[in-house]
Amino acid sequence: MPIAGRKSISKKTKRRVSDTQSHDQSIDENEPPEQGTSNLTAKKAPRKDAAGKKNRGSDAAQEKRKSHRYRPGTVALRQIRQYQKSTDLLMRKLPFARLVREIAMDFATATESGVALRWQSSALLALQESAEAYLVHMFEDTNLCAIHAKRVTIMKRDMALARRIRGGPFASDIL
Repeated sequence: MPIAGRKSISKKTKRRVSDTQSHDQSIDENEPPEQGTSNLTAKKAPRKDAAGKKNRGSDAAQEKRKSHRYRPGTVALRQIRQYQKSTDLLMRKLPFARLVREIAMDFATATESGVALRWQSSALLALQESAEAYLVHMFEDTNLCAIHAKRVTIMKRDMALARRIRGGPFASDIL
């Protein structure tokens, strides 16, 4: 019996094909043929399921591919714009309130009044607003001092110079 698509098949091959068909009607397509024989009647093995197949290089590509990094200063400039737009407080309220109460307790024990201090939430909020405004203004002046020294990084001496130029009650207590 001639096989379509083949021009010449040796007698030996024809015999093997006929022997295979008569002895084993169900050919296991996943099993490779024995050495020296060609399994002409066997169809192509079906593709493996998606569950058994590895993703083509996606794991390797993710490991090799670096996460996106912005250039130095880009994120800082974005944060500056974000904080300049916002009007909310930058420090957390509870830690600031604990600090204020601790300092107030130190003053209360120094005077030996022995009275427990109570704070209104609006008083704590007013103190926090004032403290943040002072710090922002201080950092603005410190940045100007650093720029005057032809630097972009603020240093301790810039802050000391800003406090000294400003004057005020604590100008002599330079860091």
